[in-house]
Amino acid sequence: MKKIRVAVTGAGGRMGREVVKMVLEDDTLELAAAIDRSSGAIDAAQLVGLPASGVIVTNDLERALEQTSPDVLVDFTTPHVVMDNTLLAIRYGVRPVVGATGFTTEQIEELQQMCREKKLGGLIAPNFSIGAILMMKFAQQASKYFPDLEIIEYHGDQKLDAPSGTAVKTAELISQVRKEHRQGNPNEEETIDGARGGYYNGFRIHSVRLPGVFAQQEVIFGGYGQSLKIRHDSYERAGYMPGVNVAVKKVMEIEELIYGFEHMMD
Repeated sequence: MKKIRVAVTGAGGRMGREVVKMVLEDDTLELAAAIDRSSGAIDAAQLVGLPASGVIVTNDLERALEQTSPDVLVDFTTPHVVMDNTLLAIRYGVRPVVGATGFTTEQIEELQQMCREKKLGGLIAPNFSIGAILMMKFAQQASKYFPDLEIIEYHGDQKLDAPSGTAVKTAELISQVRKEHRQGNPNEEETIDGARGGYYNGFRIHSVRLPGVFAQQEVIFGGYGQSLKIRHDSYERAGYMPGVNVAVKKVMEIEELIYGFEHMMD
């Protein structure tokens, strides 16, 4: 069976290294290229302590796509470069699997249109953790019966965006089944600006940023005489790799770009 050729951009980053390791350890995948702006021209396998792979890290994404012709590009870079990377991949006929956040609705729609025209599979996913996806699905279901809720998400102090992409995706899923209504006392007044968190469709999202924290999220529901908490905790980046592995293989079977890993779990 022909191996799926995978390029990894941001290969020297913390998530990128996990992706490189996952690809090198899967016999059905082949590392076609590794792109990173700061790692230097080293064998990509050195990034993860594995035997030499023969793939030398480069800092030029376009040249790598042109010279290696990968099937899939996995991107866990940063919000300010991910749109350009994804556009470049699609132009070269490479299927994007994107874990970076920061896309606007308009940008996602543009990328989806491009993939439809090229009949190219792809995925943009705020979270690849199977447990996190289940947390979002359970929260969506619970919101039908507990419409009063708040989302609290926790990440390290170096995270660039707030709220997290996972929190935004959770809020979007909840809003698909929950009618908007403002919660709390109608005369409520914040004595400190932002104390009640960000407003979304009638409920609040709170972002905690602290050193030593990895990634957690809980959705708290309140009802008469009871409450319900649905929480997911991630402890290390390797926990995202089973989902990334599934995504790399499934985008080879579809001809459109999907937003949300949950659609690949149906």
